Amino acid sequence: MAALMLTSEASRRGIGMTSQRTRERLIARLGAAGITHPDVLRVMRELPRHLFVDEALASRAYEDSPLPIGHGQTISQPYTVARMTQTLLEHGPCDTVLEVGTGSGFQTAVLAALVRRVYSVERIASLQERAQHCLRLLKVRNVRFRHGDGFLGWSDYAPYDGILVTAAPRGVPRALADQLAPAGALVLPMGEGDRQVLIRVTRTADGFDQRVLEPVSFVPLIAGVA
Repeated sequence: MAALMLTSEASRRGIGMTSQRTRERLIARLGAAGITHPDVLRVMRELPRHLFVDEALASRAYEDSPLPIGHGQTISQPYTVARMTQTLLEHGPCDTVLEVGTGSGFQTAVLAALVRRVYSVERIASLQERAQHCLRLLKVRNVRFRHGDGFLGWSDYAPYDGILVTAAPRGVPRALADQLAPAGALVLPMGEGDRQVLIRVTRTADGFDQRVLEPVSFVPLIAGVA
């Protein structure tokens, strides 16, 4: 895979196709698509997404589209990242969040800017190492990483105020639901193929409340590690 653009202050800020003007156009599109949370929009504007993709794809980093990151995985389109984050925070701030599927680390970085602590689990070791490198460059210090099976979550630090899953299981993994704090929210894609939907599961005094949000397309959530 091509080297990441991590070598200079200019590349961190963004130049050419990764300029601030290009980012502002993306933020305008997100607003038009229904992203209204001011802090989510602020972070999406400020975070240099081009650092999380291959150098050859940097000119496309601020398109509202997913991009490949290797191993059959993608960095989610900005709208999807913003939508899931906004949904996680819609009933108030979260203190601790579990992320299942570190991937490129972009969603991780968005969460880290908005909550006190992020615990992120990734099954593919090389992706996790690359994501850690990006977050170190950005001086993000409130994330802990684990190479592990996302279906199992990370019970050591449970319960979580929020859980965000970046790959689609067929149903809600029981271990993840069990790791939610009272009134906590689990945001995840669910289903197979073109029948996937984004859902929000809230833990209530009586159990769990599930709300379907919109159709989505994610890679499947796979058990085990690689």
